[in-house]
Amino acid sequence: MPEIRIGRHTIGAHSEPFIIAEVSGNHDGSLDTALKIVRMVADSGAQAVKLQTYKPETITIESDAPDFRLSEGHELWGGRTLWDLYQEAHTPWEWHEPIFSLAKELGLVAFSSPFDPTAIDLLEDLDTPAYKIASSEIVDLPLIRLAASKGKPMIISTGMASVSEIDAAVEAARSTGNEQIVVLSCTADYPADPSESNLRGIPLMRDTFGTPIGLSDHTTGIGAALAAVALGACVVEKHVTLARDGGGVDSSFSLEPQELNALVRESRTAWQALGQPRIGAVATEREGLRFRRSLYVVQDVHAGDLVTAANVRSIRPALGLAPDLFSVVLGRTFTQDVSRGTALSWDLV
Repeated sequence: MPEIRIGRHTIGAHSEPFIIAEVSGNHDGSLDTALKIVRMVADSGAQAVKLQTYKPETITIESDAPDFRLSEGHELWGGRTLWDLYQEAHTPWEWHEPIFSLAKELGLVAFSSPFDPTAIDLLEDLDTPAYKIASSEIVDLPLIRLAASKGKPMIISTGMASVSEIDAAVEAARSTGNEQIVVLSCTADYPADPSESNLRGIPLMRDTFGTPIGLSDHTTGIGAALAAVALGACVVEKHVTLARDGGGVDSSFSLEPQELNALVRESRTAWQALGQPRIGAVATEREGLRFRRSLYVVQDVHAGDLVTAANVRSIRPALGLAPDLFSVVLGRTFTQDVSRGTALSWDLV
């Protein structure tokens, strides 16, 4: 499996999970809030902060027609027009430079999802270290080819996509000579039901597409993300907010600061716990091996005495004969005087 470099970070099975904190629209229309989120992300220990780069007019048109309106039953945005939603949620382009600059100053990787060629132009001017293709844009192969042609790592989200659509997107990126591709398992529902995450598909995706696999997670909490790491996810992307009750179009399924801290900490633990595909004692268990049970003489005995359940028992530590050999030595005679607390060995009976 290839390893991908983004900034100073390596993405792959032998590196700790790469945690991406997605700001999305949780800045709630305030640059100051956006910058506070960046500082919060840096404090958490996450490696990256991500934006979405579009204007309402670059992603849709202003229209009240049914085609451009979310269904009334949508849990978060029911009945809203696309124009209205994107007008509220978009990150103004003039904010990108101060956000990227602060992130870099704090040691974070900052990058974004472009939604049209003009967004790629802006992000190139900011020397973005990577591109993220959002789930809905996975079918926009010209956009994928253009982003991939810049020679930066490509992270492709796969919500709603079929195997053939994912393969087409990956091959579109590869057609430019760019092999720096990460594919993210994703359920594009907001918030997503954990039962629809199908994380067992992560190893299948890895083998199918030959790329590192991650998770773009829209469930609440961090349980699904930790399960994904256990199944081999190298990247975890979660939406973040300063406070769920403080507004922001995605705040209801976003992580608050203490939850992001927990995700960073526990995903690292989950990755470390994967270890190697082997069974058996490890070096740190060496001391414990000494304190398994074995057969010991537990009473002073004399030469010629019989071995009985009263004078030989299975106790700790493990320097005598194996406990299962008691039935073999029971009734034999001691060959010499033996003091209490002596490990039983064949020369003693």
